[in-house]
Amino acid sequence: MVQYLHTTVDRAFAALADPNRRAMLERLGAGSATISELAEPFGMSLTGMKKHIRLLEEAQLVTTEKVGRARSCTLVPYAFEGISTWLQRLDRFAQVVERTKGAR
Repeated sequence: MVQYLHTTVDRAFAALADPNRRAMLERLGAGSATISELAEPFGMSLTGMKKHIRLLEEAQLVTTEKVGRARSCTLVPYAFEGISTWLQRLDRFAQVVERTKGAR
């Protein structure tokens, strides 16, 4: 389980490293959207957008579904739990560092 978590978290952070993908996730937070709808505000080609979406899918942050001729994208429920858990650990580490600052 731990190894799986690290792999998932690593992929998620890699996907979140790109500001365009973070913006796409924010947009999907408001509801599902097609790849065309996601590409429009970025002035991005459909091919470029599909590459971003594929990375988000591999990170298990987004799912896609073919609806007619379009592909609809949706956030994965609970996708950010692993990231949240990792950030909580980082916060605890920061607290330890803060407490021990003057102990040099």
